[in-house]
Amino acid sequence: MNKDKKIKIIKIIATILILPIFIGAIIYLFPIIKDLSTQEGQIAFKQKVEESSVWGILALFTLQLLQMFLMILPGEPLEILAGMCYGAIGGTIFIFVTVFIITTGIFWLSRKLGKKFVYQFFKKERIDKIENSKLFKNPKLVEYIMLMLFLIPGTPKDLLTYIGGLLPVKPLSFILIATFGRFPSVISSTIVGANLSQGNWKLSLVVYGITFVLTATFIVILNIFDRRKIAKKAMNVIK
Repeated sequence: MNKDKKIKIIKIIATILILPIFIGAIIYLFPIIKDLSTQEGQIAFKQKVEESSVWGILALFTLQLLQMFLMILPGEPLEILAGMCYGAIGGTIFIFVTVFIITTGIFWLSRKLGKKFVYQFFKKERIDKIENSKLFKNPKLVEYIMLMLFLIPGTPKDLLTYIGGLLPVKPLSFILIATFGRFPSVISSTIVGANLSQGNWKLSLVVYGITFVLTATFIVILNIFDRRKIAKKAMNVIK
């Protein structure tokens, strides 16, 4: 069986497994999902998830799976919801666990099935540009590059997750980088979510403000000490 057929089979199996769960979660949560733009709707969602116990965790995990694997949903709102439902610490742990599991699956699929699998989600020209770049071919630099890219807000982390299996990087090293390199974004979003659920809008704005300042400071420091401008060059490659 060639790789194309394997990819099609995997997609079919994933759809068969994921779609019913997603539809069930949407039907179950629909009465309040439509009101998530309001504070009342957000609090109602939190209460619904808490009352749902394991089913609530499964619903959020499914949304996280869809966000990372199929890129249907943006990531930050899910991080905020996790903070709303489980608090800053619990929400952060939840996101890290789910990201670790899903990243591991994506990494091994990319490594096992190769570029044709990744082509199903991203343009061939973009993937080839990254894979053929001298920076991403260098085993001594690639882990450093990936860590910097995951730490910098705004980088296409879904793309980075998928190309990990194509690069000369140790599996565990990459999976840990792809998971915990999201820390600044995850912790700030879950803190915001935790405060939103308590109606602390002002504190949420303060958290985002602090995150912005820290991010800007990190980028300035990176530009100062990264004399070879490796991170900047890598950013240009993945654009």
